[in-house]
Amino acid sequence: MQRIISKLSIITIPVFVVGGLLLSASAGRVNKALADSARAADDRRGDHDDDDNTKPCSNRTVRGTYGLTLTGEILGPGIQLRGVVLQHYDGRGKVTQIDHVLDNGNQPREEWTPGSGTYTVNADCTGSAIVTIPGVPLSPVSFHFVIVDGGKQVRQVVDANAVIATGNRID
Repeated sequence: MQRIISKLSIITIPVFVVGGLLLSASAGRVNKALADSARAADDRRGDHDDDDNTKPCSNRTVRGTYGLTLTGEILGPGIQLRGVVLQHYDGRGKVTQIDHVLDNGNQPREEWTPGSGTYTVNADCTGSAIVTIPGVPLSPVSFHFVIVDGGKQVRQVVDANAVIATGNRID
């Protein structure tokens, strides 16, 4: 009887060990499949962190109000510009702004100069805009921008000038 139990142990112990290893490996694949499925469901719902750089951008990415610092030079006449801008993007392609910009250290004609226009955002988080500023000789002003940190920041360059602006969303 003891020999039969011994022979059975020699056969059953390896079978249980191999079965346990296969079960463990299978559970790992099931867990990975469940995790992949949950990630895919999040992707379909749009449950991403705001700083997920793989998420495509649209006009809605820059919806809100941004405070910007503007600095640079109007090429040709060499006019130095320094100022602040408050821009509001409606999420549908319209932008309005007010700015206070000094040229060569001179105060603007109006304390706050209004402007409005349109913008377009590309899926790769780049964009462009055209803003009309009444009473400004170089108006309309066109600029290109990149959206940073999921729409929390924009970085702009005014076309045909050496003027840049960087701003953060404030609401």
